[in-house]
Amino acid sequence: MSTFKYGDDKIEAREIMIAIPSMAIAIGILTFPRHLSDVTEFSDGWVSIILSGVIAMLFAWAIAKLASKYPNQSFLSYASLLVSKPVAIVLTLLFSIQGIALTAFEVRAISDISHQYLFDKTPFEVVGLCFLLVVVYAVSGSRAGVFRLNTLFFPIIFCTTVILIFFAIGYMEVDNLLPVFKTDMSGYLEGTMQSALSYTGIGILFFYISLVKNPKKTPRMAAFGMGLVVITYVIIYLTCVAVYGPATEAIRFPLVELAKEIEVPGGFFERLESVFFVIWIMAIFTTTMMAFDVTVMALNSIFPKTNKMKIIFLLSPLIYFVSTIPSNYLELGIFAELVSYSGWGLSGTVIILLWIMHKIKGGRKNEK
Repeated sequence: MSTFKYGDDKIEAREIMIAIPSMAIAIGILTFPRHLSDVTEFSDGWVSIILSGVIAMLFAWAIAKLASKYPNQSFLSYASLLVSKPVAIVLTLLFSIQGIALTAFEVRAISDISHQYLFDKTPFEVVGLCFLLVVVYAVSGSRAGVFRLNTLFFPIIFCTTVILIFFAIGYMEVDNLLPVFKTDMSGYLEGTMQSALSYTGIGILFFYISLVKNPKKTPRMAAFGMGLVVITYVIIYLTCVAVYGPATEAIRFPLVELAKEIEVPGGFFERLESVFFVIWIMAIFTTTMMAFDVTVMALNSIFPKTNKMKIIFLLSPLIYFVSTIPSNYLELGIFAELVSYSGWGLSGTVIILLWIMHKIKGGRKNEK
């Protein structure tokens, strides 16, 4: 039986808008309130979220703007025009390595959390393997199908988060949010660095813009999509702080504990956190799926004669092996920081380099 295939792999600009939050909202949504509360006072973390969010929006716009100037060209193609093919190949390989690391981290993180909250008697290795197999199945299909899954899951994830916040209103205490602006500049700076880690993944725009039929609107859509992430993070952070106050910094997964705290009137659900957790797995799944897909896309552009499935089957054991390297929670945290900072560093360096070369070489002459 043959697999279903879409007519083509082209997508609309609005699907980029959905892909951004689908990529950015991942495992960090469960932990970032704790990290922010640890370095800022009271509810001042929202300032850091907005500051880092504005930077992320500018980066998303800049990447989409540059890529849209070379419509229907892969990252390797237009990067070769700007910085020579050998350098472009190196950059593409770096993106693929970063994608492997991000995929492995998400697999390990979701297996640890699932083991803690859902499958306490199942080894995390088994949970991680099952999760990775589902991701492999999704990536093996049409690339347009990846975006269809984003379009399907994103409204569910967003509405579920809104429902959680609505039910949490009765547990909020305004006093936990006060006073405001008590954090010093170093605290805001550290908070901005911490919250920036939750915006990892904008590098996918280097590769996915080539799939857009009419990329002229993608810069605005990319910035708007990142804006949705910023708003979501601010609301979630303020909700957690309003409910838990200073104790937020001592809770490993504040958002999960918030779901455990609330109760639906009438006792319709006994364990509401299980329902929310399943939905959040969707968010982590879409991030992992796109990270893996971009990795395959990058390597496929370097080795065009290699079948996509061969690349997937070669990468899968490697990703699983990397996911098992962290031996405890502390090492996993270090791994997370390495992945996030390397992602920001790589994307930032590449976009600055390519924009400079685009201006120097008169990139407009190369536009097609």
